[in-house]
Amino acid sequence: MDITTEPGIALTPIEDGEWQGWLRWPGTDPFEDHAGPFFARYDADGQIECGFRPEAKNRNGGGNVHGGSLLTFADFSLFMVASAVLPAFHGVTATLNAEFVGAAVPGRLLTARGEVVKAGRSLIFVRGVIDDSGDAVMSYSGVIKKIARRPATA
Repeated sequence: MDITTEPGIALTPIEDGEWQGWLRWPGTDPFEDHAGPFFARYDADGQIECGFRPEAKNRNGGGNVHGGSLLTFADFSLFMVASAVLPAFHGVTATLNAEFVGAAVPGRLLTARGEVVKAGRSLIFVRGVIDDSGDAVMSYSGVIKKIARRPATA
């Protein structure tokens, strides 16, 4: 299954290694590439699942995954959840709310799942949960504002 948030830019399948069978954006978001990488796939029920294996660069001073890394993963997941159920769109995050409910351990697979609560003409409301090996570490909700795509600048 192929999803996209804008015409002509679809997720690319990973064909080998740990992430075989997952999908990834083809280098369109330098910040996500730096903070992640982040991946997505469809589960057996056809629901989108996002994946992230935090590295040493994602740790906080206490040795757990930094909250900013979790927020970045939540932001990625916000768009993947919306993209999985809506036609192609371009948008920006209008709000992102989070409740940290546990600590995530670097090196372990984090997954995120969610749902579109409501999709209007210009706003998309999403909520979800990030978990670490079955334990919830963060719940999140956010709003995506649909906008026209700007031309890329250098």
